[in-house]
Amino acid sequence: MSDADGRVDPATDTDGPSGGDAGDRRRLGAVVLAVLISQVLLYPGVPALVVALGAPAGIDAGMWFLVAEFGAFVTFAVVWGALSDALGRRTPLIVVGALGGAASYVALGSLPGLGLGFEAALLVRVVGGALTIGAFSLSITLLMDLRGGNGRNMGTAGLAIGLGAAVGSVVGGSLADLGALYPVYAGAVVLAAAGLLAATVDDRAAAATASGSAANSGDAGFRDVLARARTTPGLLVPLVFGFVDRLTAGFFALVGVYYFQDPETFGLSAAGAGATLALFFVPFALLQSPFGALSDRIGRFLPVVAGSLAYGVVTVGVGVAPVYPLAAGLMVCVGVCGALMAPATMALVTDLVEPEVRGAAMGLFNVFGSLGFLTGFLIGGNATETFGYTPAFLAVGGLELAIALALLPAVRSISPGAGVVGRIGAEG
Repeated sequence: MSDADGRVDPATDTDGPSGGDAGDRRRLGAVVLAVLISQVLLYPGVPALVVALGAPAGIDAGMWFLVAEFGAFVTFAVVWGALSDALGRRTPLIVVGALGGAASYVALGSLPGLGLGFEAALLVRVVGGALTIGAFSLSITLLMDLRGGNGRNMGTAGLAIGLGAAVGSVVGGSLADLGALYPVYAGAVVLAAAGLLAATVDDRAAAATASGSAANSGDAGFRDVLARARTTPGLLVPLVFGFVDRLTAGFFALVGVYYFQDPETFGLSAAGAGATLALFFVPFALLQSPFGALSDRIGRFLPVVAGSLAYGVVTVGVGVAPVYPLAAGLMVCVGVCGALMAPATMALVTDLVEPEVRGAAMGLFNVFGSLGFLTGFLIGGNATETFGYTPAFLAVGGLELAIALALLPAVRSISPGAGVVGRIGAEG
């Protein structure tokens, strides 16, 4: 089995009557994949979609369209996590979140025909975000409940996130060129499928909670995680990294789409912009699992710090690239660097908290991450409107570098070494 440090007994990571850890890991990975596809399907076509929903053209409307959803993510991520910890169940909540999110997409696509304005679209985005974050965050939490190594489990989550974003960006761009609302309806179908698949997953929340402190399991939750974050500064480290890493991702999701489609920069179509985003997402996806397992072997320090430093440098490079081929090549580098640091950062959360508060801890991590996305949208949109693309890229890439350098000693002090999280080389 896997302990709190990520050590693994491969004999326990096998399929049983209900599919076992390995089978549930695959299914949960597919659920996370589907949720990300549904979300990212909309991104390449945001410039046209917001106009179809009644907003004026420009990056400002696109910014608020994305901010509305992520504002709900911030508000409700921990609510879902704490609720799942209190109930000792996660699977039914994942199903509710996914199916509810699918319904919100259908409602969004219906708004133009009803003659409702952009304000109504923003309200629907808030409701949809409140539901969808439950499916996303709790699927990752249920992965945390599995045996097999924290790095491996978070590598599965990262693989699904990256691959979902890659597929969503390519397919979404192609659909957006056919019609502004096509990606919305496609997202509804994918989210509904995620809910149906989630219903087949064995719920491990009760077992994970029971493996912790029985005396404290009844009142563990968000307050416990907040208390631990205050008394154990080490827990704040992965939360801060999660914030700034997703800030950069949010920046690319908004500013990157407009940047690559702007006639004054590269003038790509929605499909071309989606394919360019995929240059980041594909290596980010494919390298998540091996890099997550690597962090189990060598510890979290090098993947988190080195990955973040390189990530900041190549982000700046994309914004100053004079020609598209160079910008496209740097997008691949952004994906590689992100894949190095992302699963190790999530695994640090699992390393530092007890099983009975994992739901709230991952919810808190996703709150910081969603705040990062929000900040990336707001900084990116406002900086681009005020100063232009290049200063905006410099600001965001520089922030990633500053955080990595400032927290380097803290990561070294809390990161388990290879002797702690390793011992998995024998199982391959």
